[in-house]
Amino acid sequence: MITAIREVRRAKGLTLEDVAKRCDPPTTAQTIGRLETGTRTVSVGWLNRIAKALDVTAADLVQLPDRPDIPVSATLDAGGAHALRKPATVVPPSVEPGLVAVTVGGGIGDYRAGDVIWCRTLEPGKFGQALNRDVLIPRPAGRFLFGRLIDVEAGGGRLNVLPLGAGARQQVVERPAWIACAVQLVRGL
Repeated sequence: MITAIREVRRAKGLTLEDVAKRCDPPTTAQTIGRLETGTRTVSVGWLNRIAKALDVTAADLVQLPDRPDIPVSATLDAGGAHALRKPATVVPPSVEPGLVAVTVGGGIGDYRAGDVIWCRTLEPGKFGQALNRDVLIPRPAGRFLFGRLIDVEAGGGRLNVLPLGAGARQQVVERPAWIACAVQLVRGL
């Protein structure tokens, strides 16, 4: 099986040691390196374990012939744009179950008109995973609230949310059926 472990790891700016420590249970950088280079066979178990450590799906780590990886032309930092030392590719975003999108019609907070915010839905027992992140919360009558989740009562019973924009007042939402945590921003130029 041809994997994209190395490409995804590098795209996320992680070292072999970083990924090894993030694995559950932790492993060694040498093992991750062997799995990347193919000197050790990547089982489905290892693929899932590494995908979780990299915060991607296992499918993102498998290179399929018809999958359009995107070549990286340059890297950008405070010193400007620089050529890469070695060729690299990035994995395009993939659709996965539980994703919803929010389109931005007018600039507010850190978001600009035309942005698309990808959000991952969470069940009540997992609302704490979205603490201090932007979330979409369904409200009665087909309305929604979008803002920063600043507090979660045990079990997800009561959520305190700070809506975007200057002068916005904290809002309390009681027992929503689900929330969606912002995980990726797509911005056209």
